[in-house]
This record gives sequence, structure tokens and C-alpha cells, in this order.
Amino acid sequence: MEWVYHLDNIRSVAEEWWVKTRGYEVFAFHGQMGAGKTTFIHALCDMKGVGSMVGSPTFALVNEYAYVENENEKEIFHIDLYRVKSEEEAVLAGIEDCIYSGSVCFVEWPEKAPGLFPDNTIHIYLEAIEGGLRRLKLQYPDGNL
Repeated sequence: MEWVYHLDNIRSVAEEWWVKTRGYEVFAFHGQMGAGKTTFIHALCDMKGVGSMVGSPTFALVNEYAYVENENEKEIFHIDLYRVKSEEEAVLAGIEDCIYSGSVCFVEWPEKAPGLFPDNTIHIYLEAIEGGLRRLKLQYPDGNL
């Protein structure tokens, strides 16, 4: 699955994204600095009605957000592994606990700790392209785009 979008229509892409990823919990976001990973995660959180401030957890490593679905409060973990130096450091920081919590997890810079991810992780590839556009590709666990 692939989308090319301007920031003006990021919300509609985020809405469709939630439909296409229903039933999955762990999402690994790949892309260069400035590709729009955090911006897209912010739009995804907006679509779930997250009330708190959504921002990059670069220094905290993990931000936790709450939303309500079917009258139940649920969590989203937003993880940024940019500053992590090894998988061991990620484990010691509690990242593995978040990933296997059963809650939705958005992980930026997953290549820093690739062995932590379950087999059913969806990988998202983001890139900035000409004209202020962004390209987003989903790769499902079976390898299909």
C-alpha cells in the first residue's frame, strides 16, 4: 500500500491508514531525518482522539498517549530509538516491554534495534519527495506492500 500526499491532506491519509492496518499493534517507521515520521504519527494520534500533546520522544525515548475506543481507555506508545546505541540499551530502557504490551506502538528508527520487533510488525517507509510531497509505503508482515 502506498500514498503520496501533501501535508494538507495528511488527515485523510491517516484515516485510511488506520483502516488498512486494523488488527496490528506494532509499527516500525523508517525514513531519513525530516521525512515526516513524527508528523505522520501526530496525524495518526489525532485520528484516534489523543488529547495530550504529541511530539517527538527523542530525549525521553518513549511518550505514552491515551485515547478512548469503544468506551475503553487505550494506550499508544510513541518510541524514538534515534539516540539508542544498541538493542541491549533499548531493552534496559523498557522498549521491549512497550512493544509486547498489546498496545499500539509507533517506533521511529527501528533499525537501531531490529531484533526487538515481533514477526507481525508493519514497516512504514516515509520519504520526502519533490514539491513538498511525502511518499508513505506500508509493508505488511508477509512482505506485501
